[in-house]
Amino acid sequence: MKKFYLSSTDKKIGGVCGGIAEYFNIDSLLVRIVTFALIWCGTVGIWVYLLAWGLAPSDNKISK
Repeated sequence: MKKFYLSSTDKKIGGVCGGIAEYFNIDSLLVRIVTFALIWCGTVGIWVYLLAWGLAPSDNKISK
């Protein structure tokens, strides 16, 4: 099963958008544009981003 992790390589602030892009295998710029639009249109976007940033594990803590 695939899990969501914060990206340690493709991050600008917290790695949330990079992690979402890696999870869905899409371009991180597209995820950042959608995230910015959600934040710009209302406060729900910022709360979702902060919640994901605080609760999701970082991918650099995974032992491979």
